[in-house]
This record gives sequence, structure tokens and C-alpha cells, in this order.
Amino acid sequence: MIDGRGRTAVGKGLVVGGLPGVFTLPRMVRHFAATGEGLQPDAAVEVDAPDAALRAALDAARSGAWEPAAELMARTRADRDWEERGRCSAGLAELALHHTGWFEEWREARPGDPDAALVAAESAIDRAWEIRTAARARHVSREQFQAFHAVLRDAEPVLRAAADLNPGDPVPWRVFIAHAMGLGAPRDVFEAYLDRGRAADPHHVGLHARAVQYLAQKWYGSHAEMFAFAESAAAAAPEGSPLRGLPLHAVTEYALEHEAGVEQGPVPWSRIEAIVEAGLELSGGYEPGDRRAAGFRNHLALALIRSGREADALDVFRLIGTDARMFPWAYLGDSREVFLQMRQGVRVHVARRTPYFRGSVPAPGRAPASAAAETPAVLPAALAVAHVRASLSDVREAVLITGTAMRLAPAPGGGTFVETAPSTEPPGRRKGLRSTLLGEGELARLATTFSRGETWPVLVAAKEGADYTLRLLRDGRLVTAHVWWADPAEMPTQQEAAERATALAAAYGKDDHRPLAAALRGTADARRHLDEVMTALGLPVLPAGFGHRPEPLAEARGAQVVERRSLLRAIKETLSSDGGASGGELPPLS
Repeated sequence: MIDGRGRTAVGKGLVVGGLPGVFTLPRMVRHFAATGEGLQPDAAVEVDAPDAALRAALDAARSGAWEPAAELMARTRADRDWEERGRCSAGLAELALHHTGWFEEWREARPGDPDAALVAAESAIDRAWEIRTAARARHVSREQFQAFHAVLRDAEPVLRAAADLNPGDPVPWRVFIAHAMGLGAPRDVFEAYLDRGRAADPHHVGLHARAVQYLAQKWYGSHAEMFAFAESAAAAAPEGSPLRGLPLHAVTEYALEHEAGVEQGPVPWSRIEAIVEAGLELSGGYEPGDRRAAGFRNHLALALIRSGREADALDVFRLIGTDARMFPWAYLGDSREVFLQMRQGVRVHVARRTPYFRGSVPAPGRAPASAAAETPAVLPAALAVAHVRASLSDVREAVLITGTAMRLAPAPGGGTFVETAPSTEPPGRRKGLRSTLLGEGELARLATTFSRGETWPVLVAAKEGADYTLRLLRDGRLVTAHVWWADPAEMPTQQEAAERATALAAAYGKDDHRPLAAALRGTADARRHLDEVMTALGLPVLPAGFGHRPEPLAEARGAQVVERRSLLRAIKETLSSDGGASGGELPPLS
């Protein structure tokens, strides 16, 4: 089974975060790098990533401007693009829940606006579920339930306004079903909402996906009802419609409570297998990286993992590209973390099952087109820069042990900036023992290696998806870490920020941690808050290109590259770097 943090996957004993057995380690080492071909790097993966238009509207709203959001929503209404409208309203509602100023100005400026009304309805439901939390009912207190139900009851006029102001819009009825789920509305109420939504758009994916949740056994239906509904809606959808993947949502709901491969369970396993096969066929009709297919492809990847079909799951992960979705992964823990762990676990299994001498990992198809167009050819692992409080010469000797191509540059005001430099390596050179055992160039992981035994602190800043992460390492261990989430709901508490700020201040000899704590709780511009932390610690701000382009140190004055070495050579040169028994000098910088 999968624990709450998504460490282990159900079905066929897939251990996502662990190491393979000793007898399969040689095969894993030999083939693991090849399993990564065609996959987008971890740093590029983003959960429910907004498209360019929505991202621009969210950025403007964070700055206090509501007009771009209003224009975007009005365009989706005029185009009758209900799927896009649902995604945009959900994203804007989530932001409005924690940044209210811009949204209140929108509603005051345009009373009776159907677009603002829809965002208000989404936000009202979000507010209620934030109180309840996503925990199982037995873990929710009586007080939480009372507040949850009170907010939902108060939200009904807001939902009615959203539906009345734009009668042909199915999205409010998807919100109404979430409202019915929370209040435990009778079946006839749910069916009335579903009928109204289907009258507006008989094939709206968001509406039907929410209905599958309502009909799940853990809510108000049964396995039989849920599967019958999902398969009927899929059969009625046009050929190639994303709604054809709806039964995969039912498979996810079923999988949360039942083991894989049991033919005599409430739902025969042969029925599950037929749904998975149909999902694979549907997926094949979409281009790699197609956002319309990402919803059912994420469910398909999990279903294939549970079926022990890791090679097929790896192909689907390649097709998904960077477009991870909150569900199904949120059922197992943090969505992005679980997605990446599952993908890593699939790679391990495929590598382990490939014969050592005469086997090879199947070649991937095309890389996702949309991701390939937006992602630089250089691995985005370089979207990370570290500041080391040591001289360049000291850092140069320390990084030899990593065996990785590293770029070093003197930092203004003291210390050394460090980044990985994959662009300096010939194609294919990143494969092998080092990348398998030490990771594929994640700077924080490498810093645990090159800081071991040293007294100086290392501060690693990284952009991971839409989020910025700061990690403090010393003597090979992580001291503290902080993430500026794109989602403002993830802002740390005052106590959490104070604890992290205190650890940072202690590492750099600062007496007052309060400016640091304030920067750690910032939600508007993560990049600016990161520079505020650097300044408060008496460190130089990060290079201008950090977070926007790979390898920003490539143009830094005085930058030098330590060439990549094999793991054994790296260890040998590190041991002899003081001119000891070997009497040799350090190898020249490339």
C-alpha cells in the first residue's frame, strides 16, 4: 500500500524511494540513465501549471491589477471554452482566497459580472474545504465540521448567482456538485445539478470528473454506480474526446480501497484491465505534452503502475511531460513529490528488469512537443545556484569529489557562486555510475557531498516548477529549508518562519532573525524575497539570470569550469589534491 507521504506504490511491490536489491543493482546501474531519455527533468515539472494567459493574469492580480483576469474570463465565456474556463476560474479563485484586494476591486467595479460571480463561487467552496481539510472524516474535529457546513450554507446564494448570470455555463454546476458533496445533499439534488450541467455541455470533463467523486463508495455511491456512470459518459462522448478517459478516474477511486489484480473483487480485475487498455488507445490519439490529455494520462500512469506495467507507465510519463496534475497524486501525499517519486520508481523497475548484457531500455518516442518548445535543451537542474562562504580555490578542491562538471565564479563581496555546467559536457557523458548513485546533477544533493568535512555553510537556491526553494547545508547535512510556494495557502506559520530564520541567522552570525522571518513569509514575488534573505544575511544577491535561464554563471566575470570526471577519478584526485603521495598537481580547469 501507499503511505501518507507516497513513499511506496501499491501493486507488485513497487518501492518508489528505495534502492533495488543487490542482485539487480548492476542492471539498474547500467540501464537507469537510459530510462530517463525523453523525460522532462524534475525541475521542469509543475502541478496544474497555468497556461501563459492564466499565468499572466495571476501575476497581474498578485500586483493588484484585476483587469487581465476579467478579460481572460470574459474571453473563455465568449469562446464557450468551458474546460479552459473551469481551469481559469479555479486558479483565480485559489488566489482570491488569500489575496483579496484585487478581487474585491473587480467585484466593486463590475457588479453583476458573471465571470467575477463564478470566481466568487469557486472561492467560497475553496474556503469551506480549507476549514475542513482533505483528511478522512474521522480525522476532522466536530468544530471543523460545524464551520465547514456553515460556510457552505452561506455560499449557496453566491453559487446561485454564478449559475443565473450565465445560464449556458456548465462550470457553476460542477461547483454545485462540490457543494452537494460537502453538505451531503440527497441524491435528487445531485442529479438535478448534474442534469443542469449536462444541458449546458453534455461532455464537460470537469463536471463529470466531480460526479465520479460524488458517486464513489467513500462518498454517496457505490463502486458499481461509479463505474457504470463513468463508462456510460465515456461511451457517449465523441471519438477521441478527453471524456473518454473518465473511467480511469473511477479506477483511481477504486484503487484507493482495493488491491490490484483481484479478479473476484467488487469490480473484476478484467474490467480494470479493459479500461486501462482503452486509456492507452485514447492516449495514443493525442500529441505528446497535449494539455487536454494530461488529466486522464496522470490517472493512466497510476493505473499502469498498480498493474505492474512499469514500461508502459514510463511511456505515459514521457507523454505527460511537465504537466503533472493534482489528482490522482494528491490522494497519496504532496502531488508534485509523489509524481516525481512514482516516475523515479518506474525508472528503477524498468532498469532492474532489463537484462544486463543483451537487453536495452526501449527507445522513447518524441519528447512532449509543448515542453520541448518551452524547456531549454540544457537540463534545468542548472536552475539552481549555490553560495559557498569560502574562497574559489577552496571550493574548487571540494567539488572534485562530485565528479560533475561545475562552474564556479567569485561572488561580489566574498565567497563563491556554484552551479552545475551540463552544457560543457559532450552528449551522453552524463550517463553512468556517478549519475546513478549520486543523482543527476541536483545541486543540493551535490552540495551534501562537497560540503562534507568543511566548516563553511552552503546556501542553495533553486527554482523548482513555479516555486523557489532555499536550502542551508553544512558539513554534508541539511540544516534548514524553505519554499516560496506559488500557492499562497502554503505560506509558513510565524513559528515555522522564525525557526528557519533563526537557523539561517546562526549560520551567518546574525543576531536579529526578524528581517529573515519576514522575507520567508512573503507571498508576492518569491524571487525578490529570496534576494531579501541574501541581503539580510550579508550575502550578495543571486545572479540576474537565476530563475529565468539555465547556467546564469556562464557570463559571470572570473567564472571557471571544473571538468567532469569519472567517479573513481574524482575520488583519486580529491585524495591527492594536497600534493601528497602522488605528488601531482590539480588538473587544469577546462
